[in-house]
Amino acid sequence: MVKKSTDSKKMIDPEKIKRIAVLTGGGDCPGLNAVIKGLVRSSISEYGWEVLGIYDGFDGLLESRSMVLTSRMMSGLQLKGGTILGTSNRGNPMRYPMRENGKSFFKDVTGEIVTNIKRMKIDVLVAVGGDGTMKIAQAMYEKGVPVVGVPKTIDNDLDVTDVTFGFNTAVDCATDALDRLHTTAESHHRVLVLEVMGRDCGWIALEAGIAGGADVILFPEIPFDLNGICSHITDRKKRGKKFSIVVVAEGAFPEGGRKVYEKEPGADGTPGRLGGIGRWVAEKISLLTEMETRVTVLGHIQRGGTPTTYDRILATRFGVEAAHLIAEGKYGRMVCLRGREIESANIKTAVKKLKVVDPDGQMVRTAESLGASVGRPAKE
Repeated sequence: MVKKSTDSKKMIDPEKIKRIAVLTGGGDCPGLNAVIKGLVRSSISEYGWEVLGIYDGFDGLLESRSMVLTSRMMSGLQLKGGTILGTSNRGNPMRYPMRENGKSFFKDVTGEIVTNIKRMKIDVLVAVGGDGTMKIAQAMYEKGVPVVGVPKTIDNDLDVTDVTFGFNTAVDCATDALDRLHTTAESHHRVLVLEVMGRDCGWIALEAGIAGGADVILFPEIPFDLNGICSHITDRKKRGKKFSIVVVAEGAFPEGGRKVYEKEPGADGTPGRLGGIGRWVAEKISLLTEMETRVTVLGHIQRGGTPTTYDRILATRFGVEAAHLIAEGKYGRMVCLRGREIESANIKTAVKKLKVVDPDGQMVRTAESLGASVGRPAKE
């Protein structure tokens, strides 16, 4: 007997569900396919539901583009990076870009999506994505759509879950890059700067920096003091360390300065595209220390490729638990990891604030205890 929830709005009875749908929104991420596999296999084998895969996030719902996902199609899917459904991080249905009579504007198209969901006979929607996707999912839920969320972001910045899948793979990738840069930096007596992802939160930079033995770790939560960084690198050189490794999150910025954009945010509110802080830091270090400096931008390599074992398991568990939430009628909730158990939380609660690095927390203190600079001013 299915245990029915009492904490969701009055929506479809779980025992009457026939068809669910899943979409992947936002940036791609290692482990998305493992989520799909976990959801599809458990939905079909345990509950007998039909599962639709929606192409390209919420764009696919707006345009009614989908395919039926079968258990057989899931074979070996956990090995593959990316998402078989495609994704989009530009199609916010609450602020959808439109063009008419030569003029560009934004329109709320969530009503059209709700209509399409009903027309496609989708009983419950599973949205897999990060902060932006979860906010859209919450908006759909408030419009009466039964929704279950699955958190995804390599930045690990969703507050209610201890870890998001994709993060472990991204850190592993960044750590491998640091390992490789270490040998060439030491051989040529250079300062090598590695720019990693991390728009608002520095978890990738911090954890990869610790694992990869970086000498300087810069991230958005601590606006960095350039003179302090250069003093740290110069002191290393005086002690016979003729090279230094710097890892910097793309969203890091100097004290009194601003983030560096490859494409500036639009006046109409369209988001910008970060990029260039690694090169900026490298140039300043070279100028102030007179040491030869090079920069490597890791970019989308962090998002691609085969997920680690940890991410495959976590993502699969998230997918399976999403099916169980549906069966219990727990709509408007998102699966999450707490300790070693998969639990759930209200999506509305999950998107209230980002999980940022505590500048005075244990992880930062660990990095500093190892002798790394996190960008604070040099001690007198």
